[in-house]
Amino acid sequence: MAEFWQTLRDPGFPFLRYALAAGLLSSVAFGILGPIVVARRIGAIAGSISHSMLGGIGLAVFLRHHTGWPGFTPGAGALAAALVSAAVIGSVHSRGGEREDTVIASVWTVGMAAGVLFLSLTPVFVDPMSYLFGNILLLTRKDLWMIAGLDALLLAVALLLYRPLLAVCFDEEFARIRGLNTAALSMLLFGLTALTVALLLPMVGTVLVIALLTLPAALAGRFTKHLWSMMIAAAAVCAVFASAGVALSAVMDIPSGAAIVLLLGAAYLIPALFRGKR
Repeated sequence: MAEFWQTLRDPGFPFLRYALAAGLLSSVAFGILGPIVVARRIGAIAGSISHSMLGGIGLAVFLRHHTGWPGFTPGAGALAAALVSAAVIGSVHSRGGEREDTVIASVWTVGMAAGVLFLSLTPVFVDPMSYLFGNILLLTRKDLWMIAGLDALLLAVALLLYRPLLAVCFDEEFARIRGLNTAALSMLLFGLTALTVALLLPMVGTVLVIALLTLPAALAGRFTKHLWSMMIAAAAVCAVFASAGVALSAVMDIPSGAAIVLLLGAAYLIPALFRGKR
């Protein structure tokens, strides 16, 4: 650990400081949105949105290679695909005409299949693993400002719409009877989830971002009783494990995103197993 702090202070390793800052900043976003996702029980929707982004990434890479337009970036493609997926799922959720679980699975699988197809049609080598799992050590100062902006947006929404979101999370039917526009609130929630997973894609990728949305919130839910306290606790838990994962990856030379999620998974699953035995 002393080696990590020494390296962190070394001017020649700014990427390590950026990685640690990104982990701390993203903890605010995961801490705010994660408890809502867990309480609303839309982890599967968040997973579907995150995995469908591979389709947008593949399409952007394909179009950029064939058109040469620099605007077709993987990040732009991921954001567009995430927002479209959120709109599709939100529309089905509000109407209730189709089985929601089937639509979620369809968006999930079609997005990933489209991404693999477009990447295979691109004549240059593109490693899909970099998009699936990300690399927090490659983040720049610009990425940090973007994460800070996301934190500010989520904080504003949480402060302004805390009570309506609380009502929708725990009893959507009762909230609708009381006159709340539950369809608009659900669409807002899906859109914020899409925006969060798309902007945090470079940090841990499409696969691991869902773990950071759910595991800190699930851990925080074990010792909190209110949604607001769950948000604070989830942000603190995420910050601690993000810092520990970055430090562990620097010392052992392993992927940072995987280290963060494995530490979180162990902290959540091991007590759950012993609790189940008791």
